[in-house]
Amino acid sequence: MVMILAILLLAVVLFVTEWLRADVVALVVLVSLVLTGLVTPEKAISGFSNPAVVTVWAVFILSGGLSRTGVASLVGRFLLRLAKHGEARLLMVIMLAAGVLSAFMNNVGVAALLLPVVMDIARRTGTPPSKLLIPLSYAVLLGGLTTLIGTPPNILISNLADGFGTGPFRFFDFTPVGLLVMIAGIAFMALLGRHLLPTRDLSKASVGRPTDLKKFFNLDEQMFIVALGSDSLLAGKSLAQSRLGSALGLIVISIIRDGHTHLAPHPNKTLRSGDRLLVQGQPTQFTELRGQQLVVEDDDVSVERLVSTEINVAEIRLSLDSALLGRTLKEVDFRGQKGVNVLAIWRQGVSRRSHLQDTPLQTGDILLVQAARAKLDELREDPNLIVSRVDQSKVYQLNERLLLVGVPEESQLVGKTLSESRLGDAFGVTVLGIVREGKTHLMPKPSETLSAGDTLLVEGELEDLVTMRGLQSLEMERQASPHLSELESESIGLTEVVLTPHTTLVGKTLGQLHFREKYGLSVLAIWREGEVYRTNMRDIALRFGDALLFHGPREKLKLLRDEPDFLVLTGAVQAVPLLHKAPIATLVMASVVLSVILGWMPIYIAAVAGATVMILTGCLTMDEAYRFIEWRAVFLIAGMLPLGVAIQDSGGAQYMAEAVLSPIGGLGPLALLAGLFGITALAAQVMPTPAVAVLMAPIAFHTASSLGMSPQALLMTVAVAASASFMSPVAHPANMLVMGPGGYRFTDYIKVGLPLTLIILVVVLLVLPIFWPLYP
Repeated sequence: MVMILAILLLAVVLFVTEWLRADVVALVVLVSLVLTGLVTPEKAISGFSNPAVVTVWAVFILSGGLSRTGVASLVGRFLLRLAKHGEARLLMVIMLAAGVLSAFMNNVGVAALLLPVVMDIARRTGTPPSKLLIPLSYAVLLGGLTTLIGTPPNILISNLADGFGTGPFRFFDFTPVGLLVMIAGIAFMALLGRHLLPTRDLSKASVGRPTDLKKFFNLDEQMFIVALGSDSLLAGKSLAQSRLGSALGLIVISIIRDGHTHLAPHPNKTLRSGDRLLVQGQPTQFTELRGQQLVVEDDDVSVERLVSTEINVAEIRLSLDSALLGRTLKEVDFRGQKGVNVLAIWRQGVSRRSHLQDTPLQTGDILLVQAARAKLDELREDPNLIVSRVDQSKVYQLNERLLLVGVPEESQLVGKTLSESRLGDAFGVTVLGIVREGKTHLMPKPSETLSAGDTLLVEGELEDLVTMRGLQSLEMERQASPHLSELESESIGLTEVVLTPHTTLVGKTLGQLHFREKYGLSVLAIWREGEVYRTNMRDIALRFGDALLFHGPREKLKLLRDEPDFLVLTGAVQAVPLLHKAPIATLVMASVVLSVILGWMPIYIAAVAGATVMILTGCLTMDEAYRFIEWRAVFLIAGMLPLGVAIQDSGGAQYMAEAVLSPIGGLGPLALLAGLFGITALAAQVMPTPAVAVLMAPIAFHTASSLGMSPQALLMTVAVAASASFMSPVAHPANMLVMGPGGYRFTDYIKVGLPLTLIILVVVLLVLPIFWPLYP
C-alpha cells in the first residue's frame, strides 16, 4: 500500500507541475506498477481494452461525424437565432445550445465547433466575445454532466461502479442531477456571472475598426516605414534574401512603389531602389543594427586556420537509427549538446554549406565539424554518431565561405557577447574563432565578449555581410498609423485562428515550422493569456489556446480550413460541412442512444457500431476519424485505470477513505458529501478530469461502504465534481480553447469559476439526495 501511495503521490506531483504531459505521466504510472510488481503485466495493459476506454474513443468518432456533417452546427445556429437582443438572453441561448450538444458529443469538439459561430454572433450584435466565450466553455462542461457519454468521467464512473459490484449507470441516470446543475449554472451566468467577465473585444480589432486596431495591437508603436535609398545594396534582392525577418524581426506588410501599394508581398518579391516598406516590428532592433559595423579584412582564408593543437576538423556520420534523423540542428541544439560547430553537410555527393541550422537531417548525411580533440574522443562513444577523419575525396570548398572581419572601435558590437550579437541567427554567420592581440582563439563560447580591434574568423557568405550593410543603410521615415484599408483589399485579408485540440504544433516555433514559406501568410500577432505579442514571433513556441492573427492572400487563408492544426474563426474561411450526410449522421447517433436505453447492447458495443456506420456511410473518412479521437485522453485513461485497480486491491482506497473522509462523516452525510465534492473539484483544477475520476471513485466507494451509505450517491458526486473544471484555464482543454479569442487572463477564470463551483455544490447538496438517497 505504501508503494501504491508513493506512485500516486508521484503522479499527482507530475500532473500539477506539468513537468511531463498528462498522457506520458499515465504511461509512467503504468510501467511503474508493473516494475514494482503491484499489478501483473496483463492487468497493466487491460486498460486499453477496458469498456470505458473503448467507449471514449468511439464517442469521439461519433462526435466527429456529427461535426463533419454539419448536424451540430445546424442545431447550434438554430438555437442561436432565438437570441435576438440582450446580452443575458444571448448568453443563455449560447449556453443552452452548447449544453444540449455536449450531452451527446465530445466537450472540446462542441467548443471548437461553436467558437466560430459565437464569434460571428458577437460581431453582428456588437457584444464583446469576452462576455460569451467563457460561458461557452462552461456550458460544454455543464452539458457533459447530463448523459452517460457526455464526458469521459461519467463513462469511467459507470465502468468503475460496475467493477465495484453496484452495477453500471444507465444512459440517462446522470440526467436529473446533471440537468438541474446545468440549469443552475446557466442561470448564475446570466444573472451574475456575466457581470464578473471582462470587457475585451479582440474581434473588433481583427475585423477592422481603426480605433480598436490601434488599441489592441498598438500599431502606432509597432508599425513604421523604411525606405531603400537610390543606391541601396538591397536593390535586386528578394524579400527573403534581404533578411528583414530573420535579422530584424520585421514583418513586411506592404511595399509602396510608384504610388501603388502591394499588400502581403511574396518572399520572392524583388526589392527596388526607392521602395518604401510598411513593416511591423521593434524599431529598436533596426536602430541597434545600424551601429553594428563590421569590416571585411580578408575573404581568402585557408581552412588550416580552423585547426590547432587543441581543435580539429572531423566528419560525423549519423547512424541508421539515430534519434537526430528528421530534426534540424537548431531543434536539437547541436552546438550546445555536442559541443561542435557544423561547417557543412555532405549529402548525396553534394556539399551543403548554407542554412545548415534549419536543414532536417537525413539518413546518410555526413557532417563536417570543428571541435575540441577531447570532445571528438567523447563523441566516438555516442551510439547515434560515427566519428571519422575528413575524407579528402570530398570537396567541401570551405575556403569560399571563410572570412576575416574586424570589429572597429565605433561598432556597437563592442561589449556584447557573441550570443547577443545575433550574427548567427540574423545572418547565418558562424564565428569559428577570434583573433585578439595576435593570438587565435578557436571555438569561442557564446558568452565571449567582443572587444574593439577583434578580428572574427567566420564562416558565411560575403553576400550576407553586404546584406547587413544594406539593412544598415535603410532609412526609417516615420511611425505608421494605418487604416484598415491599408491592410486589406479584395485579394488580401486578415483572419483570426486558434490552435485546435488536435494540433501537432504545440511547442514548435513559427521559425521551425517555416510558416511563411509553407503557408504564404504572415502572423501579425499572437494573443496569449490576455497579452499580445507582435515582435520576435519566429522564436515564440506555440501553445494550445493561442490566438493568431494571419495576414495574406485570401485564397491562402481559405486553405487553412483544411488544416487540422487550425480552427478558423472567420466564417467565410471555414470548411464546408457534408450537409447531405446530416440525416444519416443524426439517424446513426439516435440509433446508438436508443439501443443503449432499451438495453439491446452495452454502450461500448453500440458506440463502436455507430462509429463504424458513420465511416461506412461517408459521414467522415477513416483519416478524419483518427484525427477526431483525442489520443491523449485515450492513453491517459488507459494508463491510469491500473492505478485505480491497484489502489482498490491494496487497501489504499480504504486507508484514504478512513483518513480523509470518515472524520468528516461524523458531521453528517451532507458534510461528507460537501467534503467529497470539494476535494474532487479542487483536484480537477490541477489534474486531468479522467485521472481525478479514476483516483476518487475507489475512495468514494470505500467511504460509502464503511459508513453504510449508498455507493451510487457518492459516485455520482464524484462524477459531477470531477467535471467542475471552472477555476483554471489549464483545468480543461475547452477553457484553453477560448482563452486566446476571448483575451482572457488566468484570474478571469477564478473570478467566475469559484462562485459557479460553489453554486453547483449547493445544488448537488439539495437535489442529489432526492434522486440518489444517501442511505440504501
